[in-house]
Amino acid sequence: MKILVTGGAGFIGSAVVRHIISNTQDNVINLDKLTYAGNLESLVSVEASERYAFEQVDICDRAELDRVFEQYQPDAVMHLAAESHVDRSITGPADFIQTNIVGTYTLLEAARHYWMQLDAERKSAFRFHHISTDEVYGDLPHPDEVAAGSELPLFTETTPYAPSSPYSASKASSDHLVRVWLRTYGFPTIVTNCSNNYGPFHFPEKLIPLVILNALEGKPLPIYGKGDQIRDWLYVEDHARALYKVVTEGKIGETYNIGGHNEKRNLEVVQTICSILDSLVPQNTPYAEQITYVTDRPGHDRRYAIDASKMNAELDWQPQETFETGLRKTVEWYLANQEWCQHVQDGTYQRERLGI
Repeated sequence: MKILVTGGAGFIGSAVVRHIISNTQDNVINLDKLTYAGNLESLVSVEASERYAFEQVDICDRAELDRVFEQYQPDAVMHLAAESHVDRSITGPADFIQTNIVGTYTLLEAARHYWMQLDAERKSAFRFHHISTDEVYGDLPHPDEVAAGSELPLFTETTPYAPSSPYSASKASSDHLVRVWLRTYGFPTIVTNCSNNYGPFHFPEKLIPLVILNALEGKPLPIYGKGDQIRDWLYVEDHARALYKVVTEGKIGETYNIGGHNEKRNLEVVQTICSILDSLVPQNTPYAEQITYVTDRPGHDRRYAIDASKMNAELDWQPQETFETGLRKTVEWYLANQEWCQHVQDGTYQRERLGI
């Protein structure tokens, strides 16, 4: 099978590409604009494979998308290209509207145009898999706000959408477009919504890598508000396995929620990272003493939690990593890959790879 992966140089996208090339016989066409968060150094382990190809293309560029579809003739699309940083969406929402909404529309139309020209057999086998986020659902009741012992709800595939930020609103919009292209045009789409990912090759602006690197540099470890926001954490390689399951075995028109079954308060996450660093690279004072509290961001959701039982029941998937094992692997990876961290922030490898 030939799979076109958009955003394949990003955090989750690169994990998907590495998984497919390393664990299957499928071919991957990695289509990525290479914004600040996309880095080809995340793909060094697979870039020499004959089953891998890279195209530097913006998903808003219809002519280039048409060329890629015509040239490579993919059997499926896994759409991960997106602007994804909530804080950036608050200060500059325009890029999120352009990439996540207009880009998804442009990709859908290019893919549909290509799909309509396929023969009957290839047309019936084609899949457009749209990868989204649990943030489209808004937030859930927090344990501090309900009676002790009360059962706390989880996001399911039928939870109503209630986005809280320009980022999550743009992703909600793209989800709606994907479903409409199935209902209106019969275009074969599948949607997945995932919880917070973490793991190797994560751009350092996100919480876990930011805390690891700041701790090592002796900088403050910023916590929004009281640090009581709860997230369900999913190891990125577990997510990659799930996404491949969906694109190869999932049912057209279905939505699948993918989560790690690891609800943790942000403060607990940071404290755990500090504890791991205390054991691996001890310093004179505990790393937790670097924790600082900063003003909470506008519209900050208090709790996310995914019910991934549908993935388990229908596609026989469940996470292999616990939060403890996954987080330790993540910290160890960043300790061993300081050069990657430097390159991804200054663009050294990218410029050399592209000859610029």
